[in-house]
Amino acid sequence: MKDFKQPYVFNSISQLHRALGLPKPLHPLLSLVDYSDVTADTEEIAKGMILNFYKVSFKKNFKGQIKYGQGYYDFEEGGMSFISPNQVISATQEEADYGGYTLLFHPDFIRNYPLGRNIKNYGFFSYSASEALYLSDKEKEIITGIFSTIQHELTLSIDNFSQDIMISQIEQLLNYSNRFYNRQFITRKLPNNDLVAKMEELLADYFATQKTLVSGVPTVQYLSDKLNVSNRYLSDMLRAHTGQNTQQHIHNALIEKAKELLSTTEFSIAEVAYQLGFEHPQSFNKIFKKKTDISPVEFRQSFN
Repeated sequence: MKDFKQPYVFNSISQLHRALGLPKPLHPLLSLVDYSDVTADTEEIAKGMILNFYKVSFKKNFKGQIKYGQGYYDFEEGGMSFISPNQVISATQEEADYGGYTLLFHPDFIRNYPLGRNIKNYGFFSYSASEALYLSDKEKEIITGIFSTIQHELTLSIDNFSQDIMISQIEQLLNYSNRFYNRQFITRKLPNNDLVAKMEELLADYFATQKTLVSGVPTVQYLSDKLNVSNRYLSDMLRAHTGQNTQQHIHNALIEKAKELLSTTEFSIAEVAYQLGFEHPQSFNKIFKKKTDISPVEFRQSFN
């Protein structure tokens, strides 16, 4: 394996705004960026970055490639791309210079809504997806209309309905994108031999079927055995593709499941730790705070 240059990691949308020379976002967990407003020199960060939030980009006239892991999003005359959290994306400076918009939203913004559970069902967020969504003129009008509604809502004072309305607009955006992708790839199936996608499926299944109650927290050995590769190969491959090793991927999946349990159940912190496969709640607390900068109790209180 050749040396890997550590990508820039952005844990918050505010952090990315600062790096792009943009004003503070109107909402800490949701932002719509017009690329024409970017003032900072993005050449360095464009070489490799990891966003810990979702990114939906609409590029008006861009032609070229955006690297996503070891694959590419290929563009002909503008289009859309969909990036899920914790994946490496990169572009050359020339590729980064285009007109269009990017919608950024943190997983915590949708966590208490059905979209938080269902977003993985949108195949275009899969790591194995690599084709941009090409839009007709009519489809572009629909997408830009949804973006305009989200932007308008962001400029209003936050009230009890703000989050509901913005999440409904995100769902509409994703549902239209699903329709447009189906039109574009009516006979196409996502490749099923991508090792990263398989590993993500294994982790999702491990938590969904509560293997944690019997076998504890998933291990690197468990994943490598299931994927028929060595521990070292799996970690090296993941690091080359995503900038993170196998253990880091396990922790990311664990934290996402923990957030789901903390925000949607009345389990005590100890019970959440047990559900996730920890023998001692202290170990769970330590990992959670290390990954999120807040304790499980503080995270739960943020939803009350």
